[in-house]
Amino acid sequence: MTGELRSRLEREFDTVEEVFTIAGRELMILRPRNADDLITEEDYVKDERLPYWADIWPSSMMLAERLFEENGAGRSLIELGCGSGLCACAAAISGFDVLATDYYDDALLFTELNARVNARRPIRTRHVDWSAIPADVGTFDVVMAADVMYEPRYPAMVAAAIGRLLAPGGSALIADPGRIAFPDFIEQCGLRGLLSRREDVREFRSGEIRQTITIHEIARA
Repeated sequence: MTGELRSRLEREFDTVEEVFTIAGRELMILRPRNADDLITEEDYVKDERLPYWADIWPSSMMLAERLFEENGAGRSLIELGCGSGLCACAAAISGFDVLATDYYDDALLFTELNARVNARRPIRTRHVDWSAIPADVGTFDVVMAADVMYEPRYPAMVAAAIGRLLAPGGSALIADPGRIAFPDFIEQCGLRGLLSRREDVREFRSGEIRQTITIHEIARA
């Protein structure tokens, strides 16, 4: 199964496999080599979609680091916007029962493969539109997302999704590098009875790239 999926992805995409060292662990992530190659006029005209999922962002690496500090045994987790699956892999390795979601079906295939390679077990994946969460998705102990506030319409959508998906006593882990729309997200959370109860600030360093990533822990008030 793993070999067949990898062969399919390597036939359909120009791929690259990168090794990310997160909290002393090596994760091997297969992803499209160049996100720009995936841009299509059809997707953009439909809803201004751009394939940000194909890149590995600093916020994802810092959120993966945080997940390796968690004990996920017996806990359920959903990721909003899984991309190529770096954070989903970290969550699965840490013991969470993971549902990885994305708006791009191709992202789900890469996440499925990368989870099998790194966590050595399959995880669940599902196509999910944040504006219309399916009724049968259920609720989760943890909702997570990394660097998803890059469009003005997303803060309200993500806040509503968190409110819909959080199980009683659950929390959301939202990693952000300081996007201009993030304060609007916090405001939208407040309107839905959700509060940021902790800010975990982490410094990302890689070559000349420097970013401050804040992981917000969101819970019901």
